[in-house]
Amino acid sequence: MVATTTTTTTIAAAYFPAFPHSILSPHPPSTRPSLPYPSKPPSSSPISSLSLSVPNKPKPTPIAFSAQIVTNPLPQNHATSSDTDGPPTENHFNLLRTSVRYNDVELAKAVHASALKREEPKTTLSNALVSAYLKLGLTTDAVRVFRQCLSCPDVVLYSTMISGLAKSGYELEAVSLFFRMRKTEIEPNEFSFVAILTACNRLSDLELGFQVHSLVVKMGYVGFTYVSNALMGSYSKCGRLDFVLQVFDEMPERDVVSWNTMIAAVVKESMYDWAIELFRDMQRVDEFSADRFTLSTVLVACAGGRNWNGGRQVHAHGIRMGFQPTLNVNNALIDFYTKCGSIRDVETLFESMPVKDIITWTEMITAYMDFGLVDLASESFDMMPEKNCVSYNALLAGCCRNGEGMRALGLFCKMVEEGTELDEFTLTIVINACGLLTDMKISEQVHGFVLKCGFGSNSNCIESALIDMCTRCGRMDEAEKMFYQGLDNVSCPINWTSMICGYSRNGKLEEAISLFCNRPSEEVVVDEIALATVLGVCGALGYHVFGKQIHCLALKIGLLNDTGIGNTLTSMYCKCGNLEGGIKIFDMMSTHDTVSWNSVMGGHLLHRQGDGALDLWSKMEKAGLQPDEDTLRLVISAYGFTDSNLVEKCRILFLSMRTTYDIEPTPELYAAFVGVLGYWDLLEEAEQLINSMPFEPNATFWRALLDAGRISLNTRIGAMAAKQILALEPLDPSTYVLVANLYSASGRWQCAEKTREEMRKKGFRKIPSRSWIINENKVHSFYTRDERHFQSRDIYSAIDVLILECMKSGYAPDTSFVLQDVEEYQKKDFLYYHSAKLAATYGLLTTKRGEPIRVMKNVAICGDCHTFLKFVSVVVRREIMVRDSSGFHVFSKGQCSCKDYW
Repeated sequence: MVATTTTTTTIAAAYFPAFPHSILSPHPPSTRPSLPYPSKPPSSSPISSLSLSVPNKPKPTPIAFSAQIVTNPLPQNHATSSDTDGPPTENHFNLLRTSVRYNDVELAKAVHASALKREEPKTTLSNALVSAYLKLGLTTDAVRVFRQCLSCPDVVLYSTMISGLAKSGYELEAVSLFFRMRKTEIEPNEFSFVAILTACNRLSDLELGFQVHSLVVKMGYVGFTYVSNALMGSYSKCGRLDFVLQVFDEMPERDVVSWNTMIAAVVKESMYDWAIELFRDMQRVDEFSADRFTLSTVLVACAGGRNWNGGRQVHAHGIRMGFQPTLNVNNALIDFYTKCGSIRDVETLFESMPVKDIITWTEMITAYMDFGLVDLASESFDMMPEKNCVSYNALLAGCCRNGEGMRALGLFCKMVEEGTELDEFTLTIVINACGLLTDMKISEQVHGFVLKCGFGSNSNCIESALIDMCTRCGRMDEAEKMFYQGLDNVSCPINWTSMICGYSRNGKLEEAISLFCNRPSEEVVVDEIALATVLGVCGALGYHVFGKQIHCLALKIGLLNDTGIGNTLTSMYCKCGNLEGGIKIFDMMSTHDTVSWNSVMGGHLLHRQGDGALDLWSKMEKAGLQPDEDTLRLVISAYGFTDSNLVEKCRILFLSMRTTYDIEPTPELYAAFVGVLGYWDLLEEAEQLINSMPFEPNATFWRALLDAGRISLNTRIGAMAAKQILALEPLDPSTYVLVANLYSASGRWQCAEKTREEMRKKGFRKIPSRSWIINENKVHSFYTRDERHFQSRDIYSAIDVLILECMKSGYAPDTSFVLQDVEEYQKKDFLYYHSAKLAATYGLLTTKRGEPIRVMKNVAICGDCHTFLKFVSVVVRREIMVRDSSGFHVFSKGQCSCKDYW
């Protein structure tokens, strides 16, 4: 049937380049003979007392073809090339077909022996024998028969042999044999082209595919539908959808396979909407009825595009066409309802299936895992009548997706003990499970196991997973060693992204930005993960200028419409002090998820704008969006930055979240409510709330109460909270620092020194107060009384002048913030050169007049620095922005945006 010209044809002609039409010579390309034969995989080694099944499928043994006939390769009474005693019996052909149908090797060999005894002509029976041996996996026997016929081969024998070799894993030998056939001047036919294109497909050899295509055009076989189908399959495997479309549009006739190949090629490129349109065109233009392969592929497109209505229509169409009971269609339906429906839809379909195979059970496990039903997935796995490596991997991957790292590790150990086959995907999953556990010792054991298996240097995915695991388990030295051990690792996009994430995860923010900027080559693609990570680093550092450059890069490479990138951009601008920029990004986003709302709400809270966060909460409620735990935590915290009259609304929200939003109050939600009560000086109520919780309070609650007691100068609450913290976290260095500071504040210097001495004996170190400012694309860090900066002399001279000018305006150093037992003049010396003062002074020296000074700090700003910077904003008439652990302080005209509450 001649295909009707469609709009698709016009588009292809306009935008896609024409094919190269070089003529295929009878000799192979110069590069082909040097290609090695497939090699055998390395043998595995036992790990401790456990044996490991090598996951690689063994490659076939190389086959060499010779023009010389081997002496007696078959039984001695085999017929010679001159045998012409009449045709073989029809019974021989029937028996060969039966041997293939029932996989009966002995029957095929018996037929072969019978033919030899009868001295039947091999030129008639050899094709059937070669075909039967190849289908039975007896490649060596097929080659022996073929070599006996080299004195009088025909195109059918060559085509059969080429096709069988290509399908048996001997792709290079199939290509070599095709060139041998061309050299002997035997012209290929349509079946020869399908055979050689099968080899091109499996080799993903685009250049060879071009040459075969040229020969197809030259010899006039381009009009054969199944040759064009094979060409489309080869181009699709090489990722050339443009050529697939051109072949499809130029076909004089199409069949169902043509449409299926075209639809599958489009689905492979994730063009799901186009695949559904092609499915409709198939029925409208060529009036073909879909088969089970069509329906399965279109269902994959509906699942990938989350097209609920389209998938339901395809399901209904399958029922009308009588395809519902077909196993592969039902398997595709399970995948579709897993991604677009409910678990009830999946279970109903699964229970109604009359026949289930291992793929069905595996997809059911995946469905349960995707819906978070880990126990039901495990039960389904136990009920499976047959299990393989893929089903084990589905269970392992599901455990990791649901945060069950230890469960995944236990299942992996069971696999190894039982001798179950392991593949690279299995090892990648168990490496990721170790990353979830963040246990250094376990990660070292699994790392060693993987290296002994021989996969460590053979798979980029495993290399990347190992790097990611090491960074999650605090093994940054090993991660860097793996990453920099070879050029291939450095230039691998996955490894590059994993290393950037690792630096960010371990607080090496400047290293993360440096690695991102020093991309090894243009071939390393910047993906969403790398961009999101670097944007997060810019937010953490307050690197506003570089964050804007990443924003431009996201726009340039077409990732700005990605919801995840939009969320990280919103968060980055808010953390850099540009709340207006964050709100603008949020408003420009085409779609919002819960994280989007949480990001902009969190930005309002960083800037202590509780009313703005509550306005967003109102809009979210009106839109009918379901909040998550983080949303409610932010909303509760927002009431701490509003009017005290709204505390009652906060109580109502906290007490009704279980019934209204079906969210159980978690420790984090309790801690947020405790913080709000403490902010409004309702300390007794906060204490009662902690004591009445349905679970044991952790240090987070007591720290919130301690902070409220510090600000309210409630010594009883502060002392009680400090005692609880010390009991709960005796190994936390910050707890010892807290107790020492409390002793110092009350003048108990000996007790404070005793606490610090205990810290030193246990090897604890206080996290030093650090402030930094970014100037000329470089992070300039300062610590208290830090003189390591190359401009320290200028900075100290300027700060001395600032202190004198501020004193003239009324500033008086508050030495109560010095928690060391030293003389008064020494206390003032400590106060003058705190890290925040040094960073702000450097900013005054290096920024242009009129620009705000942005200072970042890793801990809460002390009271004296807070007071000092208010006076500085008056003396220099500049706006100074400081972000500490509690949020932003914007100092302007002698006032602070926090209203002196932090």
